[in-house]
Amino acid sequence: MIPFLDRLEQATNVLVAGCGGGFDLFGGVPIAEHLWSRRKQVVFGNFSFTNLWLCGGERINPTTWRVDRSSAEIPYFPEKWLAEWLATRGRAVPIYAFAKSGVRPLAATYRWIVEQHQIDLVVLVDGGTDSIIFGDEPGLGTIIEDAVSIVAAQSATEGRAVLAAIGFGIDHFHGVSHHAFLENVAQLTRDGGFLGALSLSSGTPEGAAFLDLVDYANQRQPAHPSIVCNSIASAVRGEFGNYHATNRTSGSDLFINPLMSQYWIFATSHLVTRMGYAGGLMETDRMEEASRAIELYRQTIEPRPFRPIPL
Repeated sequence: MIPFLDRLEQATNVLVAGCGGGFDLFGGVPIAEHLWSRRKQVVFGNFSFTNLWLCGGERINPTTWRVDRSSAEIPYFPEKWLAEWLATRGRAVPIYAFAKSGVRPLAATYRWIVEQHQIDLVVLVDGGTDSIIFGDEPGLGTIIEDAVSIVAAQSATEGRAVLAAIGFGIDHFHGVSHHAFLENVAQLTRDGGFLGALSLSSGTPEGAAFLDLVDYANQRQPAHPSIVCNSIASAVRGEFGNYHATNRTSGSDLFINPLMSQYWIFATSHLVTRMGYAGGLMETDRMEEASRAIELYRQTIEPRPFRPIPL
């Protein structure tokens, strides 16, 4: 009933990669837990916000490092927290962290990982839903990292990549119209690019693993807990409304809700086809170039009306 699960079942070696930076990778851990239960092999990757040149890990290429639990102690380091947490569960899994770049360096990294680990499926994970952006929406949220990752993965894998977005409602703070998101999902459904949706539940091994990982990261990084991961964890635990799991969100109005714990999954091939600025991103080497490519595209279009709807 859910095409995404069929894709997972057909795969043997899977790269689970955070596409929007920082803690996005954590949203892929429940998917990894499901894969491990099916005796699949998992490799992790993440578009990183960490100062990776300080991490002390093996440098794979100019923009990629391999991270493990022995990596340097850096105040903001989600990839290391994941490595430590996995070690407590007896798992030593390859974790690669990607420094900020444009599409060409990141696509080269994806190709290397795919070849090195014989990857037959890449699952990009976004914490939030602003990755499902075509370019003509009234607000784009924090789209640059997501867009670079999606275009790079699609270029590197030629159709062997999917995007799983979890955290519906989180991006309202960044001006994302949820009407536009749902409209985009409808369009991708007509295109054949929507691969289904499923919920992360606390009473499952996948849900329990995510909650435990978020709690572990909160302890390791108490000064900067992830707003996105803690919001999703709150939804998984059944919280609702203006609930604040961390004081980082104090003074803002949150809407924790059950849809926040749901994965929405899409074929990156269909998503890239709908992204008006995808062509402009293809030849970028640096993040600044990617940002400029999106800005130039936005100057050529008339954005859709916001048309907010109650969450």
